[in-house]
Amino acid sequence: MMKLHPLKSLLAGSVLALAALGASAEEAAAAPDVAAPPAIPADVTDRIDARFLDYQTEQHVPGLVWGIVKDGELVYFKTSGVANLETEAPVTADSLFSIASMSKAFTALAILKLRDEGKLYLDAPAEYYVPELRGWTYPTMDSPRIRVRDLLAHVSGLVTDNPWGDRQQDMPEEVFTEVLKEGVPFSRAPQTAYEYSNFGYALLGRIVTNISGMPYEDYIRTEIMLPLGMTSTGYDVYAVDQDRRALGYRWEEGAFSDEPSLGPGVFGAMGGVMTNASDYEKWVAFLLDAWPPRDGEETGPVKRASVRELSQGLNFPRVYTRDGLEEGETCDVAVNYAMGFAVTAECELGTTMAHSGGYPGYGSNVLLMPDAGVGVFAFANRTYAAPSRIVREAALELAAVGELPAREWPVSAPLADAYAVAGAVYEQGSFTPAEGKLAMNFTMDATIPVRERALADLKAEAGACDTGAPFQANGHLSGRFTWTCEAGKLEGWLLLSPNRPPLIQELNLSFVPAP
Repeated sequence: MMKLHPLKSLLAGSVLALAALGASAEEAAAAPDVAAPPAIPADVTDRIDARFLDYQTEQHVPGLVWGIVKDGELVYFKTSGVANLETEAPVTADSLFSIASMSKAFTALAILKLRDEGKLYLDAPAEYYVPELRGWTYPTMDSPRIRVRDLLAHVSGLVTDNPWGDRQQDMPEEVFTEVLKEGVPFSRAPQTAYEYSNFGYALLGRIVTNISGMPYEDYIRTEIMLPLGMTSTGYDVYAVDQDRRALGYRWEEGAFSDEPSLGPGVFGAMGGVMTNASDYEKWVAFLLDAWPPRDGEETGPVKRASVRELSQGLNFPRVYTRDGLEEGETCDVAVNYAMGFAVTAECELGTTMAHSGGYPGYGSNVLLMPDAGVGVFAFANRTYAAPSRIVREAALELAAVGELPAREWPVSAPLADAYAVAGAVYEQGSFTPAEGKLAMNFTMDATIPVRERALADLKAEAGACDTGAPFQANGHLSGRFTWTCEAGKLEGWLLLSPNRPPLIQELNLSFVPAP
């Protein structure tokens, strides 16, 4: 009979471990090194911790870990609770959790790596690489064949299968082959709408297997995970030290029960990764290191440009209203599923890449903010207890105190030259310093006499300005600046042309009076 563990017993037996966990010698020995770079203020981490701990209590989560990665370092990490209800062993940075659908990013990146190697094409029909698909019956006569790209973005027309798919991880390869030969029903024609499909990512795993000549999990482990130093991460729950596992539990009718473990199999490509915080922070750091684009040698197992490609979707957005930290604060966002990540332009966080993981016995979430070089992740060992909302709130806490500044673009030589010209134009009240620096449209959009009269009016309002203020580039050919003036501020925008050499095609100045 499956043993039940009442919550009262969990709290009574574990409260001491929860309170002392931060000072545990065992955890201190197992925890990854936290680098000295920019520490997050204690009052911020206190608020973040409180949110995770409240979530743990409210959602009846035996064990929970959460971490913050910034500029390649794990700058904050915390644990709470137990990995095993029987032994009351605390969760640590070394505790292994199933991360369920957060595994999809590994499969997606393996596909891109094979593409980089010239072994497959994203726009090729998937049946080129999985012959069993060639006999499938599509839902309409005008349905396009499923492309590899469609599988990555969940627009293959296959039905949403979370409840079913979560129980298929250990399906053997030969059984999957027979399923593919028989064909599957479609929910809709491919390339017409987003519909999340675990089956589609199992197909991607088969593509990795067929193209690489080795089981997909071996390819991902040897070609991606091990080069990153993720030595504890893999797909076989039975192959790891069982004492290191955070066992998975279900909370039902006021008690915990054990969830059965799922061994390796075909559907591991959509959700089979088991990892720990010590390994996963290396994965997060590697992904974030792809931003911004730059010169310099490639240091990872997959090209930076290909990692950035994980954020590219197929324009089937869904619109959601997200809550802010304060009651009543909301943000309407459009979410696109790209390749192993859902991508959003957030009101406070900028561009984000996120994915949850929900499995029998486990829940997890990761949120990347590539423009800031920051990622937040969390693992839990209770069925479907993905702390997505809390991870996002942790990111909002960081944003609220300025801990998520966007990485600055370097100011290119053409922009620096044009910015110096803009300052001289203002100081002299004349466009003479800009001679030879203006694109052909500039004097056609407004004549120089008209522009100089407007400039005189602007100087009369603002007075003398500090034109040596820093320039904030948002690309190699455009950017903004703010000049502090006698009577207020001037907000400026500078845009160069697509010529060689680039010339000034637009220069806008707006006066903001002092309060």
